Amino acid sequence: MGQSRQEKVATSLAGAVSEEISASLAPVDAELERRYPGDPGTRQPVHTVYVPGDAFTAGTIRSWGDQALAALDEHAPDAAAFAAVLGLPDDLAEPVHSRVRAKLEQEPVEDLRVDFEDGYGPRPDAEEDETAARAARLIAEAYAEGTAAPYMGIRMKCMEAAVRDRGIRTLDIFLTGLMQAGGLPDGLVLTLPKVTYPEQVTAMVRLLEAFEKAHGLEPGRIGFEIQIETSQSILATDGTATVARMIQAAEGRATGLHYGTFDYSACLGVSAAYQASDHPAADHAKAIMQVAAAGTGVRVSDGSTNVLPVGPTAQVHDAWRLHYGLTRRALARAYYQGWDMHPGHLPTRYAAVFAFYREGLEQAAARLARYANRAGGDVMDEPATAKALSGYLLRGLDCGALDNGEVARLTGLTRADLEGFAMPRRGDLTASGK
Repeated sequence: MGQSRQEKVATSLAGAVSEEISASLAPVDAELERRYPGDPGTRQPVHTVYVPGDAFTAGTIRSWGDQALAALDEHAPDAAAFAAVLGLPDDLAEPVHSRVRAKLEQEPVEDLRVDFEDGYGPRPDAEEDETAARAARLIAEAYAEGTAAPYMGIRMKCMEAAVRDRGIRTLDIFLTGLMQAGGLPDGLVLTLPKVTYPEQVTAMVRLLEAFEKAHGLEPGRIGFEIQIETSQSILATDGTATVARMIQAAEGRATGLHYGTFDYSACLGVSAAYQASDHPAADHAKAIMQVAAAGTGVRVSDGSTNVLPVGPTAQVHDAWRLHYGLTRRALARAYYQGWDMHPGHLPTRYAAVFAFYREGLEQAAARLARYANRAGGDVMDEPATAKALSGYLLRGLDCGALDNGEVARLTGLTRADLEGFAMPRRGDLTASGK
């Protein structure tokens, strides 16, 4: 009887109280929207491949894929052999192996950076000028012909005094070349290395503003990644987290924070034998980067391993196991991107990524389906968890680990539905009161 009784609703506060509070918090609301816009909802590549400027050619991407396939043929010629090397369970052996091969045949590189920094080094100005112009031409042609990676660009020299002018000139030549070849491609990505002070990020912003103005481009059209390679980029002299200040100094242009394993480790005095992405110093730096970037729309990338899968089969297998393990470790820590330094790293990059998404597919799909249908279960999920579940499935779809059909069958949801859960409005995440 008590359940059917209509409750009398009473309040004590005048409407003006709520209006006054809203007015007082309006600046905070605007600041939240400006500083924490959330994930951009675009595809994040699973890796970045760095190729020295003088080594980059029109055939680089296909060559990397062919070399990776040849390594598989030589050192793990079938699904069972590949699974045995990496310790994959039987039910994942064939799906992972077949998808890795298909990926290497169809899209071996997701993100490529033509390197004019450490991988290229100091060169005569005329030589670097020509190399930068050639990089622009080749990348423009690749996009026009449909042979480009989804994301491509350059890593310029840093904003330190000794190389600043050279870096600016190389960037200018590269971007100007793209404009002359038809315009900036949608997948353009630039990387600013060895950033130590937010003022260097501001300088990059001013540089890009000047280029946009010179070519009549929409303000903010060109973004860039910030490479975290020095201790000063994590902790400033006043004890503040420099990387958080760098994100704000980018004025909305920062697209990523990339951890530089070896420069950062050396900066802290870590011996060469212990410089690795799973060193405690690396974990600390990336944790700071991750917290600073959360909610800003800036994505975090792990670094790389310099142990190359070359030589006798046993040596290749050891390098593959190391790379696979580091990649899986990074994925579990929500670092969904890393660097690959050699074609032989591609099989284990994709094996780790595909295994990560395929082994969790059914559980993630079932939980999201229950949430979407408001059905019960053994886990009480809320909007923030639905966001994580849908983000997991979308990343798996983007890289080729999962198929649209199987995700739709398991969840009953379209891609648009998944995107709606992955990018909720700000208030939706707190609607449950958690």
